[in-house]
Amino acid sequence: MKTRIISGVLMMPLLLFVWYGKTPLFCLCLALALIGLHEFFKGLAVMGRRPASWIGYASVVALYAITYLFLFVKVLSAESYALAMNLWLFATVAAALFVSLFRKDHDVFDGPLAALAALYIGYFSIHIVLTSENTSWIWLVFLSAFGTDTMAYFTGYFLGKHKLCPNLSPKKTVEGAVGGVLGSMLLCLLYGLLFEPSGAVYCAAAGLFASPFAQAGDLIASAFKRKMGIKDYGKLIPGHGGVMDRIDSVLLTAPVIYYVYSVFFTLLAG
Repeated sequence: MKTRIISGVLMMPLLLFVWYGKTPLFCLCLALALIGLHEFFKGLAVMGRRPASWIGYASVVALYAITYLFLFVKVLSAESYALAMNLWLFATVAAALFVSLFRKDHDVFDGPLAALAALYIGYFSIHIVLTSENTSWIWLVFLSAFGTDTMAYFTGYFLGKHKLCPNLSPKKTVEGAVGGVLGSMLLCLLYGLLFEPSGAVYCAAAGLFASPFAQAGDLIASAFKRKMGIKDYGKLIPGHGGVMDRIDSVLLTAPVIYYVYSVFFTLLAG
């Protein structure tokens, strides 16, 4: 636990990127996505797979480039961005399906695995950048993810009795999961009352909806690691593993927060 706490404290300066937002946060998310892809592909290699990694890297870089043109350069309208995203999805999936035609063994899994990584890591992570357009709500992505992780850990440590998913994560408990949801909701509500009074209820709802996804994200990462035969995705962060070991919950909370936020403003506009 001591190592985890020290590593967590050392990671706190990364919150400066969230504070400044815009281009610094964009660059951080892109870097984390590419490192995450590298770790994911290494895990697949351990289990004997040969994913067409170039598809994953090219797809994620293209996705971030499109988003940069939309958010920061302002050369794409909302409609053009939506069209570009559809084209990006088509190109990624098409490349993933076609790549097996040009490999000697015609392994039909090489391309789709790379596309899965691009969607799982790249597409989900881009929602952090999209949510950062609202400088208040971006904090909910991390409050819900890390708040869930922290509260679930301590609730499970002191009160946990019933195993949640023993085959994937033996230490997780039902009590911890409930504590994580309540902790995330209350933390987001408190944040809303302090910084978004008019949307405090929506902040609480965001924390409530995002928390199960945060926990699912952690379990999904565990399922991948178990299948790959690895304990951690990497050793970059002492006590925490690799980048993917730290952002697995954020990858799923970011889209939830973004869409709750979008619904909130749609209701206000209506």
